[in-house]
Amino acid sequence: MRIGIICPYSLTLPGGVQMQVLGLARALSRSGPPPRVLGPCDGPPPDPNVTPLGNSLPAIANGSIAPVAPDPSCQLRAIRAMRDESFDVIHLHEPLAPGPTMTALLVRPAPLIGTFHAAGGYISYQVFPRAARFLANRLELRVAVSPDAGDTARRTLGGDYDLLYNGVELAPYRIAEPAPTDGPTILFVGRHEPRKGLGVLLDALGLLPATVRLWIAGTGPETAALRDRWAGDARIEWLGTITGSEKIARLKGADVLCAPSLGGESFGIVLLEAMAAGTAVVASDLPGYRNVARPDLDALLVPPGDSQALAGAIDRVLSSPSESSRLVEAGRLRAEAFSMSGLADHYLRRYERIAVSTNAKRA
Repeated sequence: MRIGIICPYSLTLPGGVQMQVLGLARALSRSGPPPRVLGPCDGPPPDPNVTPLGNSLPAIANGSIAPVAPDPSCQLRAIRAMRDESFDVIHLHEPLAPGPTMTALLVRPAPLIGTFHAAGGYISYQVFPRAARFLANRLELRVAVSPDAGDTARRTLGGDYDLLYNGVELAPYRIAEPAPTDGPTILFVGRHEPRKGLGVLLDALGLLPATVRLWIAGTGPETAALRDRWAGDARIEWLGTITGSEKIARLKGADVLCAPSLGGESFGIVLLEAMAAGTAVVASDLPGYRNVARPDLDALLVPPGDSQALAGAIDRVLSSPSESSRLVEAGRLRAEAFSMSGLADHYLRRYERIAVSTNAKRA
């Protein structure tokens, strides 16, 4: 069976959807013919089975900046690639994002399955509701990565949604070496924008012992202002954009992964990554994060925006080896329940069902 997977976001830039697309493709490759992944690429393709569709442009989506490719040249490349590959089924991630996924809905060269990731939705949902519903109705099957994502899509688009949570590739975390540290260390991974709550974490750092270190990975519109404000704090190491392998090493080296987001999270994939790495998790108590972390079992969850509560939870982990060990062990078990290989099996069964049903109708 020829499987195509289309991502609307640049596959060479960091992002949760991109990571899911590439990880799913790798997991599917281990059990059958490798799927062909189509998507924008701002540089060399990250994997051999990726067909680049051109460069991306930044666009505001769900309170963040999404690297999409709505230009005509990208759509023509997508159409050509879909026809050349003769796919039996095409899997669209964020089907209504502007770019190649929406183009696939229009030309529909094969049966389509769509996965909806965002909890905040897209402006196209509200501005063009009839067109959005028309395009969504061209999907043979709709999947949501969380109840929040499903509710967001259902409110505007209608329809039924299978619930399939995101997955994490476990093998890289088992073999990676941890990055060295010189004291108790917190790691933040994410875009530096208001909804990610980095400023809240930096305020919390001021309430923690002087021996505590903070690694900050990523960049964003708030980077310059935040760096200027905390320029005198030698405990902070600004890592900038890091590779996937460095992220795993930093996760394994840190004592705590902190995700202080203020909202807009449909799923906590970075929490799962920390759990797979054997790192304790402290995060905001958001519905999206509760999809992954059960409060006080797999992670410590605190009210969003409360720097004092955040500092207290981090200190609780760093000052108590038994508490840290308890969270780490529970997190490892939780991560195994969300393995990418298991997710690939769920999708593969759906691909096969859709392909068989479509062939039967044609016959």
